[in-house]
Amino acid sequence: MSWQQSISRLGRFDEKISLASHTTLAIGGPARWYFRPGGESELSEALSLIPDSTPILPLGRGSNLLVSDQGFDGVVIDFGGLGGISSDQSELRAEAGARMAKVAQYCAAQGLAGLEFMATVPGDLGGGIAMNAGAFGQQISDTLRSVRILHRNGGISEINRDQLQMDYRHTVLPTGALVISARFELQNDNSESIRDRMREMRRQRSSTQPLSLPNCGSVFKNPPGDYAARLIEAAGLKGIKIGNARISSTHANFIVNEGKASSEDVLTLIRMAQQAVEEKFGVHLEPEVRILGGIS
Repeated sequence: MSWQQSISRLGRFDEKISLASHTTLAIGGPARWYFRPGGESELSEALSLIPDSTPILPLGRGSNLLVSDQGFDGVVIDFGGLGGISSDQSELRAEAGARMAKVAQYCAAQGLAGLEFMATVPGDLGGGIAMNAGAFGQQISDTLRSVRILHRNGGISEINRDQLQMDYRHTVLPTGALVISARFELQNDNSESIRDRMREMRRQRSSTQPLSLPNCGSVFKNPPGDYAARLIEAAGLKGIKIGNARISSTHANFIVNEGKASSEDVLTLIRMAQQAVEEKFGVHLEPEVRILGGIS
């Protein structure tokens, strides 16, 4: 029996699934294989069966991802089946497939403060931990206690926050490891006060970002002491369009897909912004979006 046949017993398994329908930018060719495990034990068993030579892509909502039009020649693992959230007093535990917005809503209902920013972030918790997501002066590393990770051999271990070398939009995970759950230490607060802060964050975000069009979130990390959006706008690129991709006229650190844009359209805009800002200000913009596979 092949490894593909073996893991098909452990969850949904398909071939040649378009990744455009699994990313918020709505761009990307097919995944060679697509696997959605039924739970943690199924994922652990499946990972031990996939050959080490076969690339793996953990995927939540695909909110920080630019995938090549040629797709991904490996196994995409959909974490949608691992979405559990629970709490005990001020400790929160959530699985990697939990939507960050849902985590924020759960925390508000339980009177737990510290993750309000997640109400404005479209991705899943695993991806948020991998990039130390944050907004409005909060970030995951502020309250994270530990993560449970799954290794390529199917083994599971727990790592404390101080072992992850977390800084701005960056987390160091063991090579090939996948986040499967995390624990947070939060503060007790009034539920309605937490909801008020979340509502204000959502209001600010909806008024300043192009949320009505497919996008991948912030394209670049903010350089120290400045903002990528300000630099791109000052370089004269706000609103510029290549193919069906555009540097948003609402927020210059967003690239929007105005209809069947290609990955090359987006990548051309990324390179243009980097070159223009470097030439004008001597600042190199580092991508926050993950660029995956086969893009020249």
